[in-house]
Amino acid sequence: MPDYSWPPMDQRRVIGKPTKRRDGLEKSTGKAKYSSDLKPPGMLFGALLTSPHAHARITSIDTSEAEHMPGVTAVRVMTGAGKEVQWEGAEIATVAAVSEELANDALRKIKVQYEVLPHLVHENDLAKAGNRAKPAGEQVTGDPDKAFQEADAVIEGTYGIPVITHCCLEPHGNIVQFAGDKVNLWPSTQNVSAIGGDLGKSLEVAAANVHVEMQYIGGGFGSKFAADSWGVEAALLSKASGGKPVKMFLDRATELKIAGNRPSAFANIKVGAKKDGTITAWQSISWATGGMGGGGMPPIPYVFTEIPNKRLNHTAVAINAGGARAWRAPNHPQASFLTCSALEDLAAKLRMDPLELFNKNLGYTAREATYKAQLQKAAEIMEWQKRWHPRGEGHGPVKQGLGLAVNTWGGGGHASQCRTTINPDGSVVLEIGTQDLGTGTRTAITMVAAETLGLPLGAITLRIGNSDYPPDGASGGSTTIGGVSPSTLKSTTNARAKLFAAVAPALGTTPDRLAAVDGRIQVQGDPSKSLPWQDACRKLGSSKISEMGENNPRNPGGLMSSGVGGVQMADVSVDTETGIVKMNKFVAVQDCGLIINPWLAESQIHGAVIMGICGALFEERIMDEQSGKYLNADMEFYKLAGIADIGEIVVHLDITPENDKRGVIGLGEPPAIGVIASIANAVANAIGVRVPHVPLTADRVLAALEGRNA
Repeated sequence: MPDYSWPPMDQRRVIGKPTKRRDGLEKSTGKAKYSSDLKPPGMLFGALLTSPHAHARITSIDTSEAEHMPGVTAVRVMTGAGKEVQWEGAEIATVAAVSEELANDALRKIKVQYEVLPHLVHENDLAKAGNRAKPAGEQVTGDPDKAFQEADAVIEGTYGIPVITHCCLEPHGNIVQFAGDKVNLWPSTQNVSAIGGDLGKSLEVAAANVHVEMQYIGGGFGSKFAADSWGVEAALLSKASGGKPVKMFLDRATELKIAGNRPSAFANIKVGAKKDGTITAWQSISWATGGMGGGGMPPIPYVFTEIPNKRLNHTAVAINAGGARAWRAPNHPQASFLTCSALEDLAAKLRMDPLELFNKNLGYTAREATYKAQLQKAAEIMEWQKRWHPRGEGHGPVKQGLGLAVNTWGGGGHASQCRTTINPDGSVVLEIGTQDLGTGTRTAITMVAAETLGLPLGAITLRIGNSDYPPDGASGGSTTIGGVSPSTLKSTTNARAKLFAAVAPALGTTPDRLAAVDGRIQVQGDPSKSLPWQDACRKLGSSKISEMGENNPRNPGGLMSSGVGGVQMADVSVDTETGIVKMNKFVAVQDCGLIINPWLAESQIHGAVIMGICGALFEERIMDEQSGKYLNADMEFYKLAGIADIGEIVVHLDITPENDKRGVIGLGEPPAIGVIASIANAVANAIGVRVPHVPLTADRVLAALEGRNA
């Protein structure tokens, strides 16, 4: 049996080395084609009619005028008379036409009558939720009442983090062609291998008859797994239009309304502690929404899960707004914000440095030694001991502050299969039905293969993004790199073993004494006995080698694992006259396993920090209580950070022999978790008072300052 193991650190030629992205040129020049860029022959344009009301019953719908428009090939009703719609943007009808403009004109010809019904679109005031509030029940550990009575210090605070909505640069959608009993699908998806089965189930078409291809995706972040109603409708419009492909991508307003959101989280939190900062009790009354399905989860003290005395009460609130979807570390940024804000407030009451308080309570975490080392490293990079000050100290209107937070995540690899083919002419082809979300998956797979086969990256052809290739899991939960790396390693190792067997007689040795190094097959320790790669492959004659490799998450064999932690620190300046928060510096120290490409890993953390800065300072879905409408469902008023808003980002990866031995672990989500909390804590440190709700907009900062002054 071949040796499936990562090469020792001192013997690696490719893995672990900073390497440019293989698709960088295609993306930077515009050569890379996203699904929304494609235009198969005869393509029609689909358009979606949505509800203008937050809650209504459809009393009648008339599509006749749209159906008779020249150039309109199909009209379908999704939600007919007598049905209720539960949020603005809910799908009502679809049309297909020969141009996008004509499709939108046809939508305006569809006549819909509504009976408008009462709605609820805000969850921040739990008292107004009525029967929309669904309590999850109380959870109690230990004796919190006694612990609070005996505590030397108790703080109570109310904190809130709002719903924010997915706004991928490439909106949700697909191009679908229903041709006979077969379906061709060009989606924007995080799940190339399985989305065909999802679509086929809705269409009553066998998964094997749905062909999927997607080479590039313009963002997903957890929201693009299923075919969705618009994918099914595009297929049915295609079927009704004689099998011509139909392009159906959401417009920007609809994208923000119905393509998924991250649930809110509000909580009244009470924490008790000893004089030395040891936490003894935790109580939280929390509520959240992700839409009609409610959402959220009780903020068990995040990372500090072993606090002995706890009482948790959580309520899910159903509101008339689009539903939740997975969002880069689901529920974790909210829990980190609620927990770390409360702990920083406790430190302020105890007149302690929060770094000291966090260190004091690491025994309540699952990875005490890891967090201790990370806090030390982050503090060193941030110069915490030199630059931290008690809350509100400083002269002049512009105040500077530091804040910190922690994260944790799994990141274990998903099930994956890879096929490696070595041809007699020396060409190498890898096939794997995965997707590259822009994280560098193409580069990482090729690096693993190049390491195993002793070849430069350019000598390997990689084929991904196609359902014809061996199946790979969905890119969610930071599972991709941990899935594709072992399957690629095993596949290329198996293929290499077959090549060694074919070449060994020519080199007068046995296969177990051969090595693939720098484009040659050679006897180990004796480079004089070797063959160039192409000459070695000619020994295959007219045959080729084709070998599979599989990652089984239940039996990873030491090639991948899960479970990471991280520490994040923010340095901000706050203008107390204008309320404007400015990012100065952000430090992210992240635990990790074996890093395939440090540049890709650092890029993931940079992206996560930028996303967190957006959530801390800008992003918020704003709903109008009277009309039920989503007021800022566009890219002008749904604010995101620009390059001038980011500041300096410093990344430190824990690359050590001990972490290498853990195997590959996903890194997409953990560094996105603690960003909002650390920035919120830095603002509190700067201005001397907690801004209880994010985003930390100027009006909220000024209101907090006004409350302090009052």
